[in-house]
Amino acid sequence: MIRQGFDNEKYLAMQSDHIRERISHFGDKLYLEFGGKLFDDYHASRVLPGFEPDSKLRMLMQLADQAEIVIAISAEDITKNKVRYDLGITYDVDVLRLIRVFTDRGLTVGSVVITHYVDIPAVVQFKHKLEKLGVKVYRHYAIEGYPGNVPLIVSDEGYGKNDYIETSRPLVVVTAPGPGSGKMATCLSQLYHENKRGVKAGYAKFETFPVWNLPLKHPVNLAYEAATADLNDVNMIDPFHLEAYGKTTVNYNRDVEIFPVLSAIFEGIFGECPYKSPTDMGVNMAGFCIFDDEACQEASRQEIIRRYYQALEKLVKDDASENEAYKIELIMKQARITPENRSVVPAATKLAEEIQAPAAALELPDGRIVLGKTKKLLGASAAVLLNAIKELGGIDHELDLISPEAIAPIQELKVRYLGSINPRLHTDEVLIALSACAAHDENARIALEQLPKLRGCQVHTTVLLSDVDKKIFKKLGIDLTCEPVHEDKKMNADN
Repeated sequence: MIRQGFDNEKYLAMQSDHIRERISHFGDKLYLEFGGKLFDDYHASRVLPGFEPDSKLRMLMQLADQAEIVIAISAEDITKNKVRYDLGITYDVDVLRLIRVFTDRGLTVGSVVITHYVDIPAVVQFKHKLEKLGVKVYRHYAIEGYPGNVPLIVSDEGYGKNDYIETSRPLVVVTAPGPGSGKMATCLSQLYHENKRGVKAGYAKFETFPVWNLPLKHPVNLAYEAATADLNDVNMIDPFHLEAYGKTTVNYNRDVEIFPVLSAIFEGIFGECPYKSPTDMGVNMAGFCIFDDEACQEASRQEIIRRYYQALEKLVKDDASENEAYKIELIMKQARITPENRSVVPAATKLAEEIQAPAAALELPDGRIVLGKTKKLLGASAAVLLNAIKELGGIDHELDLISPEAIAPIQELKVRYLGSINPRLHTDEVLIALSACAAHDENARIALEQLPKLRGCQVHTTVLLSDVDKKIFKKLGIDLTCEPVHEDKKMNADN
């Protein structure tokens, strides 16, 4: 079993209470910038075992009667079709998903703001699409010299040119599909407009990582650096907090670098800055809810290695520069780990060397390692999946769970009718065939029932997988890494 280290229920209670307390510090309204993923925060659940992916959403639901949500998306991300790597969907599609998720949970989505707004077809089309769905859309514009030109920013030609977002609740949560969407600028623009209207409004930031009250080089914080290596984020001691209070806390470079400007903007709006440091702005209570530090450290070390392999894969596919992988290599050295610390890596690579073909290894919840070889009818990823559920179900490994009669029609469909050169079954095809067999075979039925037990398991393959295989592992909740090597073109022609 995965060793737990984080008290989720304590977190929900502490976090909601702390946000209520922060609301009371200001007069009429609090704009709360939500960094990271408000929903589906799988990074947090991996590095803080026990943290539920929807914890922040559940916490917000406790404040549902006081809160409304504003979703920010940058026009640049719309035009570039920027993708959420963890979900494989574009930011604009994710905005629609977030609206649906929030409203289904009983939360109020007040509006969407398009930051860095420009009148170009893709952006205008997205705006009209939202409006047809009954969603209010506001436009915020790029400001020349931002963020350094404070006199222009805090003026009618700066924030004043932005649309004023109409809100009605005391807590306005500003969230986004991902980083760089303009959440902070949206909050500050609203403070400017609220102040002009005589409304007493404040700002706070809810950023889970880095965890401000853990050491700078704690694996949880290093894992955050690995997760944001493409953004060149760096964790650092908050010098403003150290100077003001004599206490060491951790923040990240962008918040530390922007704080003097942010402080000046606050002074331009209110006449004074309500905070003495970037740490002061935060409301995160996660660090107080860790009850097994070693469990969280080990989980974070594993996350760093997974991020390393993701960076290598993006590099091979020309989706990232070498700098991202180099940076994570340095982070691994700081954490004193190598890829071999991920137990499925040496197991898979050793088997691949022995058979001179692609191989896979999967670690079961109890730590046992199951292997998968490339076979005539199955790829290594499909083989390791079948072997894992056999092991979990106590089924003889020599037994064929899927009869040749079930495989033959699928092969014929692939080769004769769909034009595939490779007759081997992918993981989705294997599971469909297994389901068909389960209708009349007891062992197949038992094997199929083991699939939920694979959630949280680790797998490594010695070649890059097709999108189909990767999606199946993701749906099963299995954390996948791959060697950054393409399989032989002939063998992998249908990938």
